[in-house]
Amino acid sequence: MAAIVLTSTENLSREQWLAYRNLGIGGSDASVVCGVNKYKSPLELWMEKTGKSPQKEAGEPAYWGTRLESLIRNEFTLRTGIKVITVNQMLQSKEYPFMLANLDGVCRCPTHGKCVFEAKTANAFKAEQWASDLVPQEYILQLQHYLCVTGYSGAYIAVLVGGNAFQWKFVPRDEEIISMLIRYERDFWMHVQDGVPIPPDGSKACSEFISQQYPNSIAQSKILLPDSAADLIRRHNEADGQMEMFKVQKQEAANLLKQMLGEHEMGVVGDGYVKWKTSVQNRIDSKLLEAEQPEIFAKYKMAISQRRFTVKEPTSTYEHEDGYVQDELQLRKAG
Repeated sequence: MAAIVLTSTENLSREQWLAYRNLGIGGSDASVVCGVNKYKSPLELWMEKTGKSPQKEAGEPAYWGTRLESLIRNEFTLRTGIKVITVNQMLQSKEYPFMLANLDGVCRCPTHGKCVFEAKTANAFKAEQWASDLVPQEYILQLQHYLCVTGYSGAYIAVLVGGNAFQWKFVPRDEEIISMLIRYERDFWMHVQDGVPIPPDGSKACSEFISQQYPNSIAQSKILLPDSAADLIRRHNEADGQMEMFKVQKQEAANLLKQMLGEHEMGVVGDGYVKWKTSVQNRIDSKLLEAEQPEIFAKYKMAISQRRFTVKEPTSTYEHEDGYVQDELQLRKAG
């Protein structure tokens, strides 16, 4: 085995388990480090690993995934005849100590020898991601991470989809993916060790995380930004202009299609289609409620705090803007 036992997980509390997990990069972290995870950004993971942000509590899907793990493992053995041995240990790569592994189990393949076993659950809406020989990208990265840590030649992954559709697949070791993971994870871990933040990316997960970190602004506060901010503002405005252009093109196409449909709900062309369906939604008329029932409106109204993001591109000569030089000097003194 290309791994050492970092600790036994049999009697670890959640707090102890998280502390050990923050000593390196786990299999479920691999897709985050590579920037392909829809629910967590590299910056958020960096904040967790450096102790600057608490680890999020596992939600219902993760809870039931853990509860159903033994059932999936037993069903895999029943259908394949391959026995799975549970591993109550956290493993650490000998060659790459920043790579950790918490395996659901290990088993033996007739042609590949010792293999990793991984159990998953998925809701019915994700069934297409598991169609045919497909395995979701984030799980491919997780399995290849485990294969790097253990040195094994392959992995079995079994999944229960929608609570009533079971399937399993074999994933062979891929040296190209493993080499990529080592590069990405080594670079990420250097950021953790050096305390240098991971730059934000353009993902929705990153945007949500930053908004959660800085939910409110300090009234009338102002800072002097570095010169690189001017380029970022330009990039933002250029992208915004392109989005507006594509938005107009999209709306024009939609309007032409709507005109073709007229009163019809659906139109077909080849094996494609267009739908323009009437839907009715019941909403509270807040203005009417406030006018006719002000006490009830006041009782149930809720203030929602939200930061509005706006940008203005600087002129080519900063001193051109009235008061800018004086503001800059004051900001530099304040800093």
